[in-house]
This record gives sequence, structure tokens and C-alpha cells, in this order.
Amino acid sequence: MHRYSIEEILNAIEERKCFEAVSDDYSFTIKVESYVPFVCGAVHDGHQFRKPLWDNCLHTEYERWYEEDPCTKEMIQSFPIIIAGCDSRFEYDLNREPERAIYDDAWGKQLWEKPLTEHEKVTSLQKHANFYKVVHELISKLQTDFKKVIVFDIHSYNWKRWDREVPVWNLGTTNIDTERYGGLTEKWRAKLGGMVLPNGIKSTSKINDTFHGNGYFLKYITENFKDTLVLATEISKIYCDEHTGIIYPEVVRSVEEQLKLLIPEMVEEFEKANV
Repeated sequence: MHRYSIEEILNAIEERKCFEAVSDDYSFTIKVESYVPFVCGAVHDGHQFRKPLWDNCLHTEYERWYEEDPCTKEMIQSFPIIIAGCDSRFEYDLNREPERAIYDDAWGKQLWEKPLTEHEKVTSLQKHANFYKVVHELISKLQTDFKKVIVFDIHSYNWKRWDREVPVWNLGTTNIDTERYGGLTEKWRAKLGGMVLPNGIKSTSKINDTFHGNGYFLKYITENFKDTLVLATEISKIYCDEHTGIIYPEVVRSVEEQLKLLIPEMVEEFEKANV
């Protein structure tokens, strides 16, 4: 992996080069091993939190980790095109539009002891803007080359905070064209529900049960690229202990190995579909 400026990343995509890079401010990573009609994204995988903000933040490192999506990049790491955030959503949230990307409070608790300065906000929002410049260039080139593209937008969520039974997998479809893509999303739901997981975990899957697919990553791509389907795919944190921060690597590995089979199957379904 190399450290690239945003301009170098954009140029590499423009020239259809294969590369693996971290942005020069270390805010996100991108890998393009080959140009294929699908992308895997993990926008909330990051945990970095820039040091000048530490003393002003009222949330502990554990509280930040609890609301992030650890291991989501690891689950998709084998695929040819991956884009993933490195920074915590508590600095700026890549899955929110720019005007809402910096939190004042988070999950009912004030985030900053004193309001952020304009310079602090601009620094964070520039990273948000750079990420979406790259997303735009990437999807634009793929849709030009392949006519239609599918994006696997991978997230996780805390299942123990719910007071009812919730699915291991949730697909959010509110902001996609379900008339056009409803059959495909149902196929994806069924594939995920058929996973065989370790430790006696039963893989269940539902559509719009816990979350509805209202994230900016999905909305941005869907609004700008009419022939790109984004599958907002949330796994409940059955792969870790939400309350202690312990990761269960055998579950992470199992999910990764099964996605190696299911994502290519889904891409094939998408390519065959008359959409």
C-alpha cells in the first residue's frame, strides 16, 4: 500500500490503474486490484480520532468504539475494489451529508466540552469531501465501463440495545428503487440468511427491520448514478461482545469466508438481471 494524495488517487482511477493506497491524511483507504462492476465499502470501519480533539471529547474511547463498525473492512478485504474509512464517525460521519457530518451530541450525550472551532470543523469536512470526490470518480468510471454497478455497503449494529429479537442481517432499502431492484434485494437477503455461523449463531435476515438504508453513502451514489444499486447491509455485532469490546475472530473469519462466496454469486445475479 502507498500513500497517495487525493489527486493521485483520482488520476489513478481516471487512467484505470490498479493500486492500493491510503489517502495522504490517512483518512481512508482504497484498493483497486482490477476494474470490476462491483465495489465493497466499509465507511464506519475507522477508529482513528485526531489528537487535538481528544481533550475536548466527552465520550470515552469505548463509547466511540461501541458506535463504530469494527471489522467490517476485514469481512470484505479479499475483494478487488474496497473503499473504507480510517477515521471515527465521532470526528465526522461519512454516512451523513456534510451539513450533519459533525456531531454536537451523539446517542443522547453531548460530544464536545466546548464547541469546535471553525478551523476544526473545516479540517474534518475536507476529509469528508475528499472521500466523496474519490467515490464519485470511482463509480463514474465503473458505470461508464460496465453500464451498471453494484455496491455492497457494509455496516454493523448493536443488537443488545434492542428490547426485541432482531435479525443478524438487516438490509435497508428505503432509498433505492424497489420496483426495479426489489427482487435482487430479496435474493441478497435470502443468501445472507442462509449463512452457517459458528458458536451456535443462527443467521437471520430481514429487510428494513432495524434500519432503513438512510445513510449518505447510499443516497449519494443512488442520486448521482441511476444504474448503480447500493445494498446497505448491516450485520448485528454477533462477532464481538458489545459490552467488553472483545472481538470473536472465529466469527469474523466465518463471515468473511462466506461473503467470499455470496458476494460473487450476488454480482452474477445482478449482471443477469434485466434491470
